[in-house]
Amino acid sequence: MAKTNPGRFFEDYTVGETIHHSVPRTVSGGERALYHALYPARHALYSSDMFARSCGLPASPLDDMAAFHVIFGKTVPDISLNALANLGYAEGRWRQPVWPGDTLRSRSEVIGLKQNSNGKSGVVWVRTRGMNQRDEVVLDYVRWAMVRKRDPESPAPETVIPNLARVVDPADLVIPEGLDFSNYDFTLAGDTHRWGDYELGELIDHVDGVTVEEAEHMMATRLWQNTAKVHFDATLREDGRRLIYGGHVISMARALSFNGLANAQIIVGLNGGTHANPCYAGDTIKAWSEVLDKAETAAPGVGALRLRLVATKGGMPFVLKDAEGRWRPEVLLDLDYWVLMPL
Repeated sequence: MAKTNPGRFFEDYTVGETIHHSVPRTVSGGERALYHALYPARHALYSSDMFARSCGLPASPLDDMAAFHVIFGKTVPDISLNALANLGYAEGRWRQPVWPGDTLRSRSEVIGLKQNSNGKSGVVWVRTRGMNQRDEVVLDYVRWAMVRKRDPESPAPETVIPNLARVVDPADLVIPEGLDFSNYDFTLAGDTHRWGDYELGELIDHVDGVTVEEAEHMMATRLWQNTAKVHFDATLREDGRRLIYGGHVISMARALSFNGLANAQIIVGLNGGTHANPCYAGDTIKAWSEVLDKAETAAPGVGALRLRLVATKGGMPFVLKDAEGRWRPEVLLDLDYWVLMPL
């Protein structure tokens, strides 16, 4: 009997089933150090225990996107090992900070299925929850991926497309316990711009760029224990090129956004996201942001800002689609998210 696991294919999923993902991960300061080595991440709250304490937290937590990558990585062997593409995200909320020493694991529920018209693949929607060692949910989100079929002749399942919220309601955002920006140190944070300085519709070119290298992408993908074949095995793609993990693009763009959004300290909501075009080693990632909405919170000195973060490989900033409404080829990522920053 075969003891190896080829991964799930589209016909292996059933709406309503719960998948418990294997191999919990205890995180430490090592994850933070490697995250900051891979990305030019400089947000003060994730760089300094002293700064975090001045903001009411007991210490500096693990970067929000590092926590996301660990939780996402647990799901890959069961959800997207045989995926053709990771298509999007919705209804994401960071519910608890992740601290060095926490042990994270993941669980997913299949909430939607739709076979593609070619009969060779289909779209799988899952709601994933990441828990710590106390069974507290630290993050939950919905994502959907296009997954190969094992047998193109197998019957199509009943189509179920989940009804997902376009935006996480600001009232449902979870503010970390104790967070207080009343005495926020703008000098140490590296920027003077606060929540009230940003206007709806404002566009921000983050200026800087980083050329992606094969070695750093492979280190990142291994660090998050992401086993998706398209990131490792170049023979699986007709062009013979390994795809850069979409989360690598997200973290790179988030880090680049420091130049213009240095005080956008904490990510608390993921409204939506699209990996518009593939990224390969040698591409230079740049980023720009658009301010979509603003909301007050009950935490002292804390406001919420809804941002669109766009990552590109060259091209002009502030342009997403062509005249026919198709993604421009240089657009890599369109991410809609909520952050917390000082009033």
